[in-house]
Amino acid sequence: MITEALDDYILSHIDEEGELLSALNRDANVNLLRPRMLSGHLQGRFLKMICRMLRPKRILEIGTYTAYATLCMAEGMVEEGLIHTLEINDEMEDFIMKYLSCSPYKENIQVHFGDAMEIIPTLEETFDLVFIDADKRLYSKYYDLVFPKVRSGGVILADNILWDGKVVEKPHPSDKQTLGILAFNEKIKEDTRIEKVILPLRDGLTMIWKK
Repeated sequence: MITEALDDYILSHIDEEGELLSALNRDANVNLLRPRMLSGHLQGRFLKMICRMLRPKRILEIGTYTAYATLCMAEGMVEEGLIHTLEINDEMEDFIMKYLSCSPYKENIQVHFGDAMEIIPTLEETFDLVFIDADKRLYSKYYDLVFPKVRSGGVILADNILWDGKVVEKPHPSDKQTLGILAFNEKIKEDTRIEKVILPLRDGLTMIWKK
């Protein structure tokens, strides 16, 4: 179990998040209702490192929220790379654009506001990396939509896959979020087209490699 002291130790021994992301983090914690949804320092550095290793040219992010994770991935991708990031809540637009406009990677990020289920089919791209962090009820549908658009050898990351430990508890029939995560986890478990591993990072992160 990661205690607060261990968490502080980890964060003090990895790369810093930088001034822009630190300001974004503070702003989110002061002004947003659910700042815990933000990826944060550790996961952000992990996402950057994954991009350093994969060197993706095309990234799809489903669920922008504050664009913290977006900016982290942009740091790590190749210079000519492009991130398509999708956000259904247009009330987040001012917050998102406030920080994207200050980023040296702003030209490499294209934000789409609207329903991911409608936007994804319109994207004529082949993706090297997909990061799913949106409506938990729809994870399986997101996965089915993006899978054909991911190249062989590409990676899909799915966040919040342990859902505060609720995945090992009996879900309430009305808890559609937990049921969505459970259904997705079973779907991934049985999919022979991929290799997968769950990392107990933050609230759980599944890494999926397309054969």
